[in-house]
Amino acid sequence: MQIQSGSRLGPYQVESPLGAGGMGEVYRARDTRLNRNVAIKSLPATFAHDPERVARFKREAQLVAALNHPHIAGIYGLEEFDGSQFLVLELVEGGTLADRLARGPLEFPEALRIAKEVIDALEAAHDKGIVHRDLKPGNIALTADGQVKVLDFGLARFEAGEFGSSIELTNSPTLAFAGTQAGVILGTAAYMSPEQAKGRTVDKRSDVWAFGCVFFEMLTGRKAFEGEDVSDTLASILRAEPDWTALPPSVPPAVRTLIKRCLDKDRRSRIPDLSVVRFMMTDGWSTEPQAAVSTTPVGAAPVQPRAGRLLPWLVCAALVLLLGGGGWYGRGRWYGRRPL
Repeated sequence: MQIQSGSRLGPYQVESPLGAGGMGEVYRARDTRLNRNVAIKSLPATFAHDPERVARFKREAQLVAALNHPHIAGIYGLEEFDGSQFLVLELVEGGTLADRLARGPLEFPEALRIAKEVIDALEAAHDKGIVHRDLKPGNIALTADGQVKVLDFGLARFEAGEFGSSIELTNSPTLAFAGTQAGVILGTAAYMSPEQAKGRTVDKRSDVWAFGCVFFEMLTGRKAFEGEDVSDTLASILRAEPDWTALPPSVPPAVRTLIKRCLDKDRRSRIPDLSVVRFMMTDGWSTEPQAAVSTTPVGAAPVQPRAGRLLPWLVCAALVLLLGGGGWYGRGRWYGRRPL
């Protein structure tokens, strides 16, 4: 469906394009019936008449409708106009995390708050058996007051359960579209897990990986894995490590450990579930400045002040005098009652 600014789709007045990708074109629009702003997502013209793609498009509508969560952008409906279908979605004003990161990295307290809200959203999806598969700063919207809304489940995969048998909305995240879309990779290379980059079936551990990439980028202002082109980026994901020295010195060691565990290339060793990430993020983390680091060697007893070191000796001396004095006093009394 070709949509032009100013056109009308039933009661929806299209105002301007918001973005486009392999899985959909998104527009800002006005719902003239309910007098509110909305986002409209339609299939790219290449796939508008592809039965398989249309079926997946409907599945996305069902999937998002199942995720009623404050940190996931909601859906208002699946509509049809002039033989084509489109989603009517919640319009999140305020820009994306990618827009914010274009101005530089975040301070740790702000990054931690956003990270926790992203986890809230992904956990809600995982509880429904849904793996996002395309988490990235561009799919994390920030409202005017800074709250998180996770967007775009167009590449999601959901497991058997509420939606029936397991269904892939895309066959492989590394396969290219045919025809005019040749060369477009399904998914975003810089945030793909190693198993996703290899075209293997993914599970929620791929979202854990993508979360680690996003958290790293929030703290450093740079991607965890980069390359001159898609091939270089995928090679970096499979073989290289992020530049851990890019993390600011103020970032607590526990945070570094968490990100490293999220970005373990072997998914068997990676943090398996975002509930574990949540636990680690609430286990003594603080957004306050860190105290001075102790120079005491690992395993050594802490150095006490001088007065503290003398106290045990003073106590021992007092006991000796008390016990010893008592003994002499006792012997004196005994000898005093019996003549020698």
